[in-house]
Amino acid sequence: MRLSHYLLLVIFGLAVGDCSPRNLDSATEGQKLLRRDAEWAYLANAGKDVDKIVSYWSDDAILIFPGQPVLEGKQAIRAYVEASLKTPGFKIHWVSEKPVFSPDGKLAYMRGTDELTASGPNGTPITLHLRGISVWRMDPDGQWRCVVDISNEEPPAAPAIK
Repeated sequence: MRLSHYLLLVIFGLAVGDCSPRNLDSATEGQKLLRRDAEWAYLANAGKDVDKIVSYWSDDAILIFPGQPVLEGKQAIRAYVEASLKTPGFKIHWVSEKPVFSPDGKLAYMRGTDELTASGPNGTPITLHLRGISVWRMDPDGQWRCVVDISNEEPPAAPAIK
């Protein structure tokens, strides 16, 4: 009888502990997330290791990019990354900022700016200036992974007022 009470207390403690908020230092965790995102941007810009680039997205990630169908899951994302890296003149670089965390510390979002370059129809490079939002989740292995990645083109610059 005593063992069953002890077991119930342990199970209750684990359940409550799993539901309670993480002890989150948002400044430290924000720097950690920004560093992880910068490492990812560096790898994507280098364009050499598809597996490593794709590893920064969660298995259930969703990507919404201009002029592209919605991509869902690692298989679709991998195909997109492989095709992008094979595109002549393809380069991408982004910088994210201002991470904001959920109260439990398990989700975060950041805004960012991207530059994406590829060869246009006549072979001259075309660069798109994008802005976006990425949503990140702390996975069970303790790594932040991007679960939603959305971007759109920045509006044209406003004409100068004379």
